[in-house]
Amino acid sequence: MSPLIALQQFGQSFWYDNINRGLISSGQLARLVSEDGLRGMTSNPTIFEKAIAESNDYDEEIAELVAREFSLPDICEELMVTDIRSAADVLAAVYETSDGHDGFVSLEVNPKLAYETDETIVEAERLFATLDRPNVMIKIPATPEGIPAIEQAVAQGININITMLFARDRYEQVIDAYIKGLEEASAHGKRLERVASVASLFVSRVDTLVDKLLDENGADPSLQGKAGIANAKLLYRKYKEVFHGERFRSLQARGAQPQRLLWHPRPRRTRNIAM
Repeated sequence: MSPLIALQQFGQSFWYDNINRGLISSGQLARLVSEDGLRGMTSNPTIFEKAIAESNDYDEEIAELVAREFSLPDICEELMVTDIRSAADVLAAVYETSDGHDGFVSLEVNPKLAYETDETIVEAERLFATLDRPNVMIKIPATPEGIPAIEQAVAQGININITMLFARDRYEQVIDAYIKGLEEASAHGKRLERVASVASLFVSRVDTLVDKLLDENGADPSLQGKAGIANAKLLYRKYKEVFHGERFRSLQARGAQPQRLLWHPRPRRTRNIAM
């Protein structure tokens, strides 16, 4: 058995932080799902930029869109939407067999909107409708302005992947936004079973910052490389406290899913683990 498949026995799922058209068209993505137990995917503008720049897979579609007088931003979005939809279709069986727990593919709102609440909400609505797949997630950053956007998007039944999450106090705000969004959705008669969210925690980026500070202050070198895991443990403790506690129990009785933690072990493209 693949070690990655064995992870599922411990309630863990691995998601792949990468996407490109060749991965999909070659059948490699389908093999990752069937043979290695891939359970989801994430993306970001940098990943797409690299995919488009380093292959010829997009040339034909780009030429067609240019001929139709699409603007550069619209061309980029069209390419991303095509890939996200295709990947979501490959992972659709995972989504169905897991009852909407896994099988997601994520697309990020425009990073330029990270500090614009209303614009982020509009963008999340538009992207979710454009993608038109139940197993897509829209990425919204955990900025102060992003927190209310997360709440409103969840209230509308949009699956959300919260990004740029580091600190415990901000994670508490993210949890609160998710729960309030579910409560509002339920109050308006929406079914909660297929509203999903993950909170993406960057582990190694915490180490990168803290290790630099430790080094600058002449601290014991043995302390380096430990802050990220320690921080992750604190967030996981909060996760258990909330999603296995009284506050979430009534929502869970109405079918709501816990907001899972998605661990980013390294800052570069890699396999991520969804708890």
